[in-house]
Amino acid sequence: MSRLTGKVAIVTGASRGIGRGVSLALAREGAKVVISSRSAASVQRVLQEIESAGGVALACECDVSEREQIRSMVARTVSTFGTVDILVNNAQGFGTRQRPLGTMTHAPLEVYPEDEWKYTMTTGPDATLCAMQAVFPYMKIGGGSVINLGSRRGQVGAPGTVAYNAAKEAIRAITRTAAREWGKYGITVNVINPLMESGSTAAQKRDYPEIYARTIGEVPLGRFGDPVKDAGGLAVYLASDGRYITGQTITIDGGRHIAA
Repeated sequence: MSRLTGKVAIVTGASRGIGRGVSLALAREGAKVVISSRSAASVQRVLQEIESAGGVALACECDVSEREQIRSMVARTVSTFGTVDILVNNAQGFGTRQRPLGTMTHAPLEVYPEDEWKYTMTTGPDATLCAMQAVFPYMKIGGGSVINLGSRRGQVGAPGTVAYNAAKEAIRAITRTAAREWGKYGITVNVINPLMESGSTAAQKRDYPEIYARTIGEVPLGRFGDPVKDAGGLAVYLASDGRYITGQTITIDGGRHIAA
């Protein structure tokens, strides 16, 4: 388990769910992982998990709605570990800055709240682009892997979540553009579209149980994915053996995308 020995990774939104799973998987393969989240306490828990398993990690409190905090996170990573080889843009805020939520708001497009639209964009495509720009000078030197998180909801135009849909499709457009422009530097840029157990799915199960049940019913494998084994395993592959894959949206959803 040493496919990423010597590599340095940043994972945003790493305190739980997919971010935590990807962080643990990268660390198990030898990467030094900067685990970032708005919550210092929750990041410390993931730090302890990694270190207790013999891995190397750095906890970094970062609110991705603040560009200067993103830049500071990257600067701290380079100051501590010397470079950045892997960036996983997983963080995505819901609600508003003053009233953050655990999952996306469901509202008709014609009355979707403007403040929630803006916050979703700020913490989604805006933050993703900012983080990519911040790591580029280091990846430009020796190559690297950028992994962004997308969603099936954006691809199919799921009703009621226009802000989230638009944010994730914007991230896919940023990804394809970066793959074309940065390929000459040996930088791969891809999107993972996951269906994983996470804090968001837990909130959905609590707040929108009918949507949660319907989603599970659409998955041929009958379950949500495991953040460490499934999402983390794919991230490890893209950052190691999958270095001829770029500009792709890779769906990892137990077959839900083929459901009628």
